[in-house]
Amino acid sequence: MRTLYGGFYPENVIKNPSFPKIREMAKNEEVTTKNGSPSYRSKIMSRSAKFTEIVFDEPNKEQKELIQKALDSIKNRPMLETFRTMSDNSFCKLGCKLIVPVEYARLAYIWGNLLFNNNDSIEDITTIALPDWPERKVIVDAKNYVTYVFGTDYAGEIKKSFLRLGMWYVKQKLNCLGLHAGSKVLRIKDEENNLVDRGAIFFGLSGTGKSTLTCHDHQFEKPEGVIIRQDDVLFMNPKGKCFGSEQNFYIKTEGLEPKYQKVMYQAFMKPNAVLDNVCVNNDGVIDIEDCSRTTNGRAVIQRSEMDDTDETIDLEKVNMIFFITRREDIVPTVAKLNAKQAAAFFMLGESIETSAGDPEKAGQSKREVGTNPFIIGSKSEEGIKFRKMVAGMDDVECFLINTGKIGGANGKKISVKDTTDMIKQIARKRVTWKKDDFWDYYIPESIDNMDITYFDLNRYYSKEELVEKNKMLYKERIEWLKQFPELPEEILESLIKL
Repeated sequence: MRTLYGGFYPENVIKNPSFPKIREMAKNEEVTTKNGSPSYRSKIMSRSAKFTEIVFDEPNKEQKELIQKALDSIKNRPMLETFRTMSDNSFCKLGCKLIVPVEYARLAYIWGNLLFNNNDSIEDITTIALPDWPERKVIVDAKNYVTYVFGTDYAGEIKKSFLRLGMWYVKQKLNCLGLHAGSKVLRIKDEENNLVDRGAIFFGLSGTGKSTLTCHDHQFEKPEGVIIRQDDVLFMNPKGKCFGSEQNFYIKTEGLEPKYQKVMYQAFMKPNAVLDNVCVNNDGVIDIEDCSRTTNGRAVIQRSEMDDTDETIDLEKVNMIFFITRREDIVPTVAKLNAKQAAAFFMLGESIETSAGDPEKAGQSKREVGTNPFIIGSKSEEGIKFRKMVAGMDDVECFLINTGKIGGANGKKISVKDTTDMIKQIARKRVTWKKDDFWDYYIPESIDNMDITYFDLNRYYSKEELVEKNKMLYKERIEWLKQFPELPEEILESLIKL
């Protein structure tokens, strides 16, 4: 049994009760929906990025004092200890332990539903959470794989505390790269009408469409189809195999609808879903259109209750890599990238802020290396390693996907159907490409069974406006990339025609 900071271990602990028991412990906070699913609310409804500190060696004096004071306060406090397992592959299976006050049992229930059983009580990664602590702070002890979560009762903070250290663990010990990306297989007929599987991963910040695209069926007709693997974080090895991390999905419910997101929506309406900050009225009726309290409503949905899944969360081989952005001006609906450009867009990680990250900045332009706010250590090192991995893989193609809008305020909204149809035809290799007039990547000239004329930037801007806007975007991108001087110059030079 691993001890916490200073050899501490709480004395009054309920150890690893069953999930029905944990739900019963959290009953006072539950609103039960008409579907029979539990629904909870938290005081804090988004992550604590501004309050997070990473410690690589020893905590400083202030951090030590805070940790010691907090742990002293729970020496005899009733605590709940829950063990779960991240990944179900023996190569990278990680034992996870959460310690939280009994009165916040809902956090153990929500988080525990995401991972696998851990009957052996193995612990590689630990989080101790004190949601009612008067100061809001998250201290990540990277050396010892322990996170202290203070002053927030947001379940997403617990989830990410384990995934953050899981990505750090596999990078340090297993020669893998932890990626904030979803994964699935697209089973398609190739140019010779043979049925083949093409593995795809989807990078994207929360709220940009990563879960939607990962879990979409693309309206294939059998024998073509999809197999959904993983929604949030995966561990990729140098050969392009991706190991999944979580058993179930923690989806954003704002805008969730049955027509174009039916796989997620159907699982969301099942009794085994767990709702977090989703509006439920006094009669137990779910109202996902009511986002008056927060636009960051979430739900844990069971992968086993979703169509288009199978028994594994691992992806045997990556064939397509998609970087999802959400922009509203001149970024194309899709662009085809070479390996150097893929490394550049991995480093750019550009999109807009959503309520899942910083609600006060929702809608503003945002960049995050790897679309991953949870990187520990050198971000340049991540980009260089990603570039090397992609360059060494056989039969891999990389793409930039825009799920926002083309042409500004009076332009064309890119629908979910637009994007999923494009991905379907990319997988089938039924897209003809042409060189972009400004950038050194390729954009579609035609896509089978699609009218893409509405996405032609020339419909919305004059040539002079396009040149000016592209120059401004290029300047922004280069300024961002120059924050990382360790990056090879070829990555910067890959963006624009020289």
